[in-house]
Amino acid sequence: MSDQLTFYTNPMSRGRIARWMLEETGQPYETKVIDYGPDMKSADYLAINPMGKVPALAHGDVVVTECAAICAYLADAFPDAGLAPPPADPLRGPYYRWLFFAAGPLEAATTNKAFGFSISDEQQGMAGYGDLARVLAVLEAALTDRDYIVGDRFSAADLYIGSHLGWGMQFGTIEKSPTFERYHKNLGARDAARRANDIDNALMPEHPHPSANA
Repeated sequence: MSDQLTFYTNPMSRGRIARWMLEETGQPYETKVIDYGPDMKSADYLAINPMGKVPALAHGDVVVTECAAICAYLADAFPDAGLAPPPADPLRGPYYRWLFFAAGPLEAATTNKAFGFSISDEQQGMAGYGDLARVLAVLEAALTDRDYIVGDRFSAADLYIGSHLGWGMQFGTIEKSPTFERYHKNLGARDAARRANDIDNALMPEHPHPSANA
């Protein structure tokens, strides 16, 4: 398989998460910015991601979409970067748990709040996350007095969780707490996080605010 990494993104999208992950790997990659509107729904791009959304990652002939999947894939594709516990490590299970806790319950609960959806007590058993308060309480308890969500080192799970906490606190879907703010601030100080942010910020003036979901 070719080693070429091609990253399809827009600076006003969840692609910022994948950009950070790519920078953490230390691998070279090509960026293709896809504008919202006709470009993102074009036949050429739909052949890459039929959802017509960004981000997407091509690694040779392999195409990966969905931010959590991109993070998990890159961590495994480039193990020397140390972005996931090795497969035989007992921490591998907790790593998967928290990575997909953020991709599932955390994102669903915060999205519903942003859209003004209210889950009744009777509906909580049907919702995969129960309610937002429960999700955030569980996550805060897991991060209390800890620098990282799993073990004693940074992983792709931290990157994904930290990104969602940052956006949620910025836009009001997640209530700020000392634990969340400390955790997010520490992660944001990483060199790769700063590089990724600078790259996407430099692209923003050329690419307007999205008119469709990303």
